[in-house]
Amino acid sequence: MRSSVFFLIAILIGAAVFFGVTLVKNDYVFFAGYVILQFIVLATAWNILGGYTGYVNFGTAAFFALGAYSTVCIHKLYPLPIPFLILIGGLVSGIVGFGMGYLTLRLRGAFFSIATLALAVVLQTLIVNWDFVGGSRGAYVIRPATAPLIGNYIEYLFLIMLVLAVLAITTARIIERSQLGYGFAAIRDDEIAAEASGVPTLRLKLIATTLSGGLMGMAGAPYPYYIGYLDPTSAFGLAYAVNSIAMPMIGGTTSWIGPLVGALLLGTIQQVATVTISSAVNLLIVGILLVAFVIIAPKGIIGFVQDRLRARKA
Repeated sequence: MRSSVFFLIAILIGAAVFFGVTLVKNDYVFFAGYVILQFIVLATAWNILGGYTGYVNFGTAAFFALGAYSTVCIHKLYPLPIPFLILIGGLVSGIVGFGMGYLTLRLRGAFFSIATLALAVVLQTLIVNWDFVGGSRGAYVIRPATAPLIGNYIEYLFLIMLVLAVLAITTARIIERSQLGYGFAAIRDDEIAAEASGVPTLRLKLIATTLSGGLMGMAGAPYPYYIGYLDPTSAFGLAYAVNSIAMPMIGGTTSWIGPLVGALLLGTIQQVATVTISSAVNLLIVGILLVAFVIIAPKGIIGFVQDRLRARKA
């Protein structure tokens, strides 16, 4: 019953957002909405590994860029519809996530985080020196003027990312209430005790890295069509790593709804700041809010609300 209600709510939210933005008749709103939805996917994907299992990943930009550059490669060889590009980007990033997990998940704490950061640096170096995808010069990807059924291609990209956001949130919610989610929570709370209790920790962590990396790659796959030009600096941007960590932490990392709340809050503030002030202040805003929430509400918005409700009941 709860699952049916959840899916109904997700569909209604998606429909309301799409038709609400459509009524505005402003292309920039679709551009901004796309970015916010993209961060919802990235924050939710990061939370599957960082929030559910407790392994902090600094390599979000690496998986995002893998999805984006997979699209560039396919576009140069034989252009495919975006849904197929998303599947390919997710597959490539998922495989790399599995490989990264197999090599690094025996590390714990800060050592694992440093290894994920090193992965991003290594991949960026490879892309910079790979002429087929433009190297340091970057590559242009000319998007079509119109899309089937939808018409405006920007609206089409927005709708694609909306579907991806609902898919990511649905996946996170299913995991949270499943045996897999309980295994992730056991690893997060005390991995040694979980191993002693018979929990297959390595297998579960590999599942987490694969799912997390795959969703990040899926978020990055439409990006070349969104921006029209892709270079290593934009694909491996610091904003992806910072936002994908800050959004779940501000929203709350122990629940599927936390990354959604954090991404909506931070993403909206950043888009407003971009229009009214400058995009240069976006990371400053993230830093200030992150420090404030770590001090005032270390469990995030959702944790803060839950603690208040428990205190009121007590």
